[in-house]
Amino acid sequence: MTEFPQNPSTVYYFGTCLSDMIYPEAGMAGIRLLQREGVEVIYPSRQSCCGQPAYNSGFPDEARAVALAQVDAFSGSNAPIVVPSGSCAGMMRIHYPLLFEHEPDYFRVKRFSERIFELTSFLRHSLNATYTDKGPPVTLTWHSSCHARREMVCTEDSKALLRQLANVTLVELENEHECCGFGGTFSVKRPEISAAMVKDKVRDIQNTGASAFITGDCGCMMNISGHMESRKNPISGHHIAEFILERIHG
Repeated sequence: MTEFPQNPSTVYYFGTCLSDMIYPEAGMAGIRLLQREGVEVIYPSRQSCCGQPAYNSGFPDEARAVALAQVDAFSGSNAPIVVPSGSCAGMMRIHYPLLFEHEPDYFRVKRFSERIFELTSFLRHSLNATYTDKGPPVTLTWHSSCHARREMVCTEDSKALLRQLANVTLVELENEHECCGFGGTFSVKRPEISAAMVKDKVRDIQNTGASAFITGDCGCMMNISGHMESRKNPISGHHIAEFILERIHG
């Protein structure tokens, strides 16, 4: 069971590649939600990728090199490291120790991994964040990434934050447990299978009657939204941090 630090004054923030390159508003929203709770947020400029693409593609040596670069970039203190992605957080917290199990740097990497927390879990359990909804009534559904659901086990934390928003009706997906087909490199290696999977996911979202879907992972959001946009589907996708920040500011 994960032990969460209580009311820390300072955290590090791992921005993720997709937030940095494609969805900067989502990454910045996560920072602002942390700052709203009175937390100083440090963003090391030397951070890069979590190493998951290399790891999933069968290049452990390259993945270890990327991982060690992150360990070094966040070595200034033992402050918690908050990640606005269940996928990247899962890689760093769960898979880094496995990747270095027989390596000299194992214990240094393990200490680093124990500092990794997914954003919504951290907001809920470490900072006890509460929100007042200032937005109009809206019906939404939630899509959880596979790693958020099965490794970081943060899905219920994300939903709990959304349920604080009084004007938001959250409708559950019938097949929430199913992958959207992104899978990082999987969508590139197996595009036909990925396309069939995201088609099923979009159908599930449509069946809820929601006007938008919320997720905690930019990779899933990019995959699902891309499919919808290609078919001129009006349902919009939002990262949970950006969505909450907009709602509490009206």
